Amino acid sequence: MAAKALPMLSLSFRLERLRRVWRRFWLRQLGVRVGAGAVIHRGVDCRLGLAQGQRGRLHIGRSSQVEVGAVLHSYGGAIHLEDHVFVGPYVVIYGHGGVHIGQNTLVAMHSRIVSSNHTVPAPGIPIRSQPNLPLPTTIGADVWIGAGATILGGVTLGDGCVIGAGAVVVSDIPANAYAVGVPARVVKRRGEPPRTQTENAGAIANPHSPH
Repeated sequence: MAAKALPMLSLSFRLERLRRVWRRFWLRQLGVRVGAGAVIHRGVDCRLGLAQGQRGRLHIGRSSQVEVGAVLHSYGGAIHLEDHVFVGPYVVIYGHGGVHIGQNTLVAMHSRIVSSNHTVPAPGIPIRSQPNLPLPTTIGADVWIGAGATILGGVTLGDGCVIGAGAVVVSDIPANAYAVGVPARVVKRRGEPPRTQTENAGAIANPHSPH
């Protein structure tokens, strides 16, 4: 039985490699820049969109990995993933005002990264009728964004910081900081001992790798 299973596994791997080549080819036809060695899994939804007559931009760097069900919509803005970025399953990234993610960054499953906000008018005027306010979002290199975190527009995450699972980041986080909670607050720096046992537990974005 094992001997018979090996050819089937080999065929399955070859088919998946062909599917990945096809996905990269198809995205390039749509205008997405896909670096060498990038892996795009099934169900990834990439759209460039238009804003003020300008077509959006989307760049996926070399050897980056975009997992199943991820949504990357530029909406006429820009999404730029540097090399070796991991985007987990069902992550949503909206690029209205521009999103830049540095190399070797991990974005765990079900996280949201946005780069705009709604203009809120006086009562009686529908919010939906108002334009979006672009707010560029910058995420540094070697950042770990835990599962289910939300990064709001206009925020900068410094290199090497860790964002706890479920956190909502509404303001800038300095380099090498651990930030947790709603709204997210810095609880320690990388290399420092935790201040309390609670913060030690909460500062970890996810006890398991987001891969």
